[in-house]
Amino acid sequence: MTTLEMLKELCGATGVAGEEFSASEKAAELLRAYTDNVEIDSFGSVIGRIPGKGENCPTLLLDAHIDQIGMIVTHITDEGFLRVSRCGGVDRRLLLAQQVVVHGKKPLVGIVGTKPPHLTSAEETKQVPEIEDIAIDVGYTKEELEELVCPGDRVTYDGDFLEMQNGRVSSKSLDDRSGVAAILYALEQIKGKDLSYNLVIVFSVQEEVGGTGAATTAFRIAPDEAIAVDVSFAKTADLKQQHIPDMGTGAMIGISPILNRGMFDELVNLAKEGEIPYTLEAMGGRTGTNADEISVAAGGVRTGLLSIPMKYMHTPVEMVQISDVEAVGKLIAAYILR
Repeated sequence: MTTLEMLKELCGATGVAGEEFSASEKAAELLRAYTDNVEIDSFGSVIGRIPGKGENCPTLLLDAHIDQIGMIVTHITDEGFLRVSRCGGVDRRLLLAQQVVVHGKKPLVGIVGTKPPHLTSAEETKQVPEIEDIAIDVGYTKEELEELVCPGDRVTYDGDFLEMQNGRVSSKSLDDRSGVAAILYALEQIKGKDLSYNLVIVFSVQEEVGGTGAATTAFRIAPDEAIAVDVSFAKTADLKQQHIPDMGTGAMIGISPILNRGMFDELVNLAKEGEIPYTLEAMGGRTGTNADEISVAAGGVRTGLLSIPMKYMHTPVEMVQISDVEAVGKLIAAYILR
């Protein structure tokens, strides 16, 4: 399976934070190509194990989160509209007039309602509604909806997986299914080789609502080292900051107070030696990724962070470049085999 095919399959699975079942099953299916020792734990995270060769091998945890942003139904109005709240960092600016899918007893296509511009005041055009003020219209009455939808059901953007030019793809949930694909790509590179690590692969849940999946699995596994894989910001037309890289520049190697300096130096050296394209990402505190939770699990874990440059994060049209996903995978493989 190519990286593009993996991404398409992963992004096609639904997995809003707290209800990642479909996405976890898909990731577990793909992971079983590399190990028979795969489980989905009681929290919903996918855990796979590949033993190292020899005695007393250290344990290396590889983590990417499987959940995606979305919304949660809070109630049904008397007029037959759905009110919602956010699950993760949904951008309120994008919601009006979006097509969505309500994951009730069966999937229901809905529309986020919006007032026509003819009826909108000049002051209203300057305002972004609170998420609790939006209404989703699926075309049913309240009584019909109550047979199919209940509070707690999740809502996702309804969008297609698009193959763009120059090896780029656009889809919802590439954050962080592209990280999952990068780890699977790394496993393909090391397949059949003797390993000096016991590898534990985790596709964790609930990163978008606080990283609880990574916290529970890291505490349970208590690895010696960990590499978290996520996405970070790539330069777009409206971003002028010089430190933000372009797409196609390879793996982003993170450094921050919570990340291990020795692992950072090793990843940089391996990228140079292997001619793997990379950029550096310096952060002054927390990283906003699962690395934050993993590094303080149990008695503390030496942790590194690799990120994939992404445009349009937390939107229905997130975009990554496949060569960047594969660069991250190559660097993980090099670290494992060094």
